[in-house]
Amino acid sequence: MARSSPDRLDGGTALVTGSSRGLGLLIARELGRRGCRVMLCARDADELSRAERLLRDEGVADVRSLACDITDAQAPQQLLAATKEAFGGLDVLVNNAGEIQVGPLASMTEEDFRSAMETMYFAPLRLVLAAAPELRASRGRVVNVSSLGGRVAAPHLLPYVGAKFAAAGLSEGLRAELAGDGISVTTVLPGLMRTGSHTAARFSGQVDREYAWFAAAAGLPVLSMDAERAASAVVRAAERRRPEVILSPVAKAAVRFAGVAPATTGRLLTLTARLLPRSGDAPRHNVPGRQAARGVDSALLRRITRLNDRAAHRFNQQTG
Repeated sequence: MARSSPDRLDGGTALVTGSSRGLGLLIARELGRRGCRVMLCARDADELSRAERLLRDEGVADVRSLACDITDAQAPQQLLAATKEAFGGLDVLVNNAGEIQVGPLASMTEEDFRSAMETMYFAPLRLVLAAAPELRASRGRVVNVSSLGGRVAAPHLLPYVGAKFAAAGLSEGLRAELAGDGISVTTVLPGLMRTGSHTAARFSGQVDREYAWFAAAAGLPVLSMDAERAASAVVRAAERRRPEVILSPVAKAAVRFAGVAPATTGRLLTLTARLLPRSGDAPRHNVPGRQAARGVDSALLRRITRLNDRAAHRFNQQTG
């Protein structure tokens, strides 16, 4: 089967993790629209089947999927074998899979941090190591989706931001290490996006209050970015082999401000932490977003999150 030119995506093969919903699904769709054959990967087989149907209905003909847990040590070989069997090789690896845990430090456990690191640091590392020979042969691309939280450590997201900081550092190091092999590495730093992530996040502490602030922030048009525009920017950056892309003007401003005024940034984050809910007398742990939403009866919040709620339905976030 014909392989992509090193400078084009058309005709290449892409593997996208965490691609059954949200940003990963949209990145897969954008890659397909640019002529890539796409392998989808996520844990939930039903979600993957829906995602595959959605992409086919939108004209992405060359799409396959494999349900697996990327934190499993055998997952990289399974994914690469399935991709090679379906399409004959690999040109683009997108490490997008992630998990969002929201709540104060007092409501988090060590296992929350370990889970975040396994999903957003060690799993991408294992995939890159396993895929490197194939990517050397194709002079391919790696895209690592970190976060604004990988540069600015927002409170009440500590497992997430810790893993995303690690992922951003890994990605920058991989770029230097793999450049000599002809493999480009792009680090993606998204800010808040309207993907419906508030339904898939998990909440600890005073769950209803944690859900309320996170859902509101994630859905405000000024703070958050349209997810389809974000996916297009990610794929464009990969195609151009850019070292880094920061998504949304707010995220760009936050990264720059943190760089030039770290002490002031720290004080602002400390103030933010004080304004957010405490753990409470009877904290709950790891409650799915859709379940947490049932405890919040607010017409104002529903208006604020309307765009993000619609995104959840459009981008296959039916389960939380």
